[in-house]
Order: sequence, then C-alpha cells, then structure tokens
Amino acid sequence: MNAGVILPGATLGVLGSGQLGRMFTIAARRLGYRVDIYSPDSDTPAGQVGDVEVVAPYEDLDRVRDFARAVSVVTFEFENVPSATSRAAAEVVPVRPAGEVLHITQQRLREKTFLGSHGFPVTPFRRITTLGELEAAARDLGLPAVLKTASFGYDGKGQQKLRSVAELPAAFAALAGAEGIYEAFVDFSKEVSVIAARTLDGGFAAFPVFENAHADHILDVTFAPAAIPEALSAEAVRLARGILEALDVVGLLTVELFVTRDGRLLVNELAPRTHNSGHLTIDACVTCQFEQQLRAVCGLPLGSTELRRPAAMANLLGDIWISAGGEPDWAAALSDPLVKLHLYGKASPRKGRKMGHLTATGATVEEAVERVRSARARLVPA
Repeated sequence: MNAGVILPGATLGVLGSGQLGRMFTIAARRLGYRVDIYSPDSDTPAGQVGDVEVVAPYEDLDRVRDFARAVSVVTFEFENVPSATSRAAAEVVPVRPAGEVLHITQQRLREKTFLGSHGFPVTPFRRITTLGELEAAARDLGLPAVLKTASFGYDGKGQQKLRSVAELPAAFAALAGAEGIYEAFVDFSKEVSVIAARTLDGGFAAFPVFENAHADHILDVTFAPAAIPEALSAEAVRLARGILEALDVVGLLTVELFVTRDGRLLVNELAPRTHNSGHLTIDACVTCQFEQQLRAVCGLPLGSTELRRPAAMANLLGDIWISAGGEPDWAAALSDPLVKLHLYGKASPRKGRKMGHLTATGATVEEAVERVRSARARLVPA
C-alpha cells in the first residue's frame, strides 16, 4: 500500500455517486486522473462522467475490496456510507478521510460528543432513547428545542422543532424507535460554513467563510465572503483547523456554524466531504473545492483558495421544473453573461431534489446575490 503522492494518470475511487461525486470526477479528469464510482445505483450523476460505475450494495464487502484493488486511493462524497464499507476498502488502499472520521461525523451524537470533549463550542445536547429522557432533557435544557434522529439526517430530514411539553409524546413517537438527540435551541442570526483541506503532512488551507440562507431546511443561496466581522471569520477558520487536526483529517471537511445574536460561533454539523455551500468555488476561486479534495487525498500541494470576486450560488430544486411545467428557460437565466449554470444529470425532477445550481459574481456580494436570484427567477416564465 503506497501512502505517498498519487500522481496524475492514477485511478481514484469514490464511494457515493451523487452530484458531489460528479463534480469531483470532472475536476479529477482536468488533472489527468481516472475515476471509478461505487454505489448501489446506476446511471448516476457521478457514474455518467466516471470511467467505471460499479453498481453494488455498500454491504457487499467483497465487491468493495475488488473495487479498491482497482484504484490508488478511495474517498467519498456521501457520509452515509456504512463504516464497514470504508474499513473493507482500507484493507486494500488508503481511504481519505479515514473511516474513523466518517464514523464520527455520520452520527450526530458521536459528532457532538467528540466536539464537546475536545473543547469546541456546541449547543447543549442530550441522548434520547426513552420518553422519560426526552422529558428530562426538556426540563434541563429548556424549550423551544430541536429533536433530531441521531443518524442519517441531512437537509432537515429527521428534525422536529419542539415548543411545548405537550408536543413531547408525539415527537418521541415520531422517532419510531430510532436513537435521538435533543439540542437546546440556538438563537442565531445567521449560518456560515468553512470548507477546509488538510494534507498527510499537516498542510492546511481554508476557503473564505460562506454565508448560507436556507428555505425549508434546504440550502437556498450561499455567498462569499460572509457578512461577518473579520475577527469572526478568522475565528471560524481557527475552529475549523482545530477540528481537522483533532480528527486527523486527510482530505476535505466542512464545518457548519451558527453565528449567535451575541456574536459567538457554535459548531452545528460536520461533513467529511465537499459541500453544497462550496459550489461557488468552481467559478469564483483559484482552486475549487473539488480540486482541493483531490489534491489533499492524492498528497499534492494544496491550491490557492483565493476568492477572485464576490460570488453567490443559488440551488436549483425540482420545484422549478414543476413550476415551469417542464424544462426551465435556461436561455433566460443565461441572458446575464456573468451567470453560470451547473446541472447534475438527474433525469427526474421532484420537489426538494437538488437538480443543479447557478453561480454569479459581482463587484459586491449584494450584486452577486441579486444577479443569481434574478437569473433563477427567470427560469420560470411569468
């Protein structure tokens, strides 16, 4: 097993086959790598552009080992890959970030416990397995609060906001036997994210802090640089660096943070991969997040994360296709020459499904946000 630099021409393996894998594969191809994709699905966003698309269950560990034998390193674009899958791949080749990073970050209780035990600021939380534990958490940590499933939650899935004691029995029943986590409510003014990379020898680079606006728990618009004081941006990057070092990450990791109304930062969630909020880096930074992931996992020097101009990204959900009654008006959106379109190759749009995104740059953040929102609005004819 070669733990050194993996040079262009080598074949890289990706666990997961969604749009993050697609954009990683496109970046890898630009640098002369081949990319094999492994997931249970066929004709996927990543599989469409990869060299080989292996369609098999994550639980088929013999197939996973065979997949790993054909590549020089394995990374992932989706954290809900079973830990056993990454361990099986790691028997054959390096897996970056390591399976232990995946194990911690794919389960909210493990993640919050790790962060808290290492001194990183998190909202108070409790493990919930019984109605009595939920009632005790409400008494001790107060209401309102958020009850989440401990595993397999993203884009707001498995989350319930609790406002009164009367809601507790129904909320507990909604867990349907799953382990839960009760989090004290955070009075935050905004949400930001830091996407950072770390190399095998400890090299570190972070992108500018992104500010994120959500709609129905799904990221709607991101812009950079975030509209926060410079000292707070520096603190967000310092926290991210500490987390990557504590987890011994080799690769990319996203740190999502709340900015409280009194100007503090709280770590909300971690993602051991590229992130929706970093899509604007493709068009606005010297090095995009996907190339940076590749550089980190292959042992290459990290690229510059400099933001060339203020930029914004708007998600394109399947709702737009529904509102348009078919194909959106791409020409109308692209009538602004500073707007860029990225589609993910998904055949069937549906409500809430991420189908693509738009990015735009501007002289100011406000100009970039207005440009990308206007372009998205033009997709649906009046």
